[in-house]
Amino acid sequence: MRGRFISFEGIDGAGKSTQHAWLVEYLRRQGRTVVATREPGGTPLGEKLRTLLLAEPMHLETEALLMFAARREHVAQVIEPALARGDWVICDRFVDASFAYQGGGRGLDWEKLQALSDWVLGELQPDLTLIFDAPVEIAQKRLHAATANPDRFEQEQAAFFERVRAAYLRIASENPQRVRLIDATQTPEHINKSLEKLIAIY
Repeated sequence: MRGRFISFEGIDGAGKSTQHAWLVEYLRRQGRTVVATREPGGTPLGEKLRTLLLAEPMHLETEALLMFAARREHVAQVIEPALARGDWVICDRFVDASFAYQGGGRGLDWEKLQALSDWVLGELQPDLTLIFDAPVEIAQKRLHAATANPDRFEQEQAAFFERVRAAYLRIASENPQRVRLIDATQTPEHINKSLEKLIAIY
């Protein structure tokens, strides 16, 4: 039986990584076999590419291509084998992040991103995508409080994150069967309860 694939998305500071860790532990307590992973990264090669992507300035198309190169390795080496075993894959960011950050934030043509997605992923999509949504000013306050050495994405200005957030909201509106918006301004406990209810149907 094929496993389940859940991705976590949202602008920096929305709190998705905290909830990602919570859900992984929750599912394991329920007896699920869970692969917890992230993008960019997830494999030895992907983690090396992550270091470059988060630190080195580059052309926006180079950035997108490296993101998808890391993703191809991630899918081939981690995600597809785990799903074939029947495991649950819980991923901190996946392909929607490219549309939101490189497409919305950087302004790269969505058709180019779609072509890359079709090539790299084929029919593969998460069964469920959770987009953690919060106003940019709230997310930035959280980010600045929690991050001593921000990477080059985290250093972007508020206008960049407004565009990223708008792209995520577009993704949610265009994919209602797959995507659920989570109000990330709620307390962690309220969000935990919401996730429990969502996961119960899977």
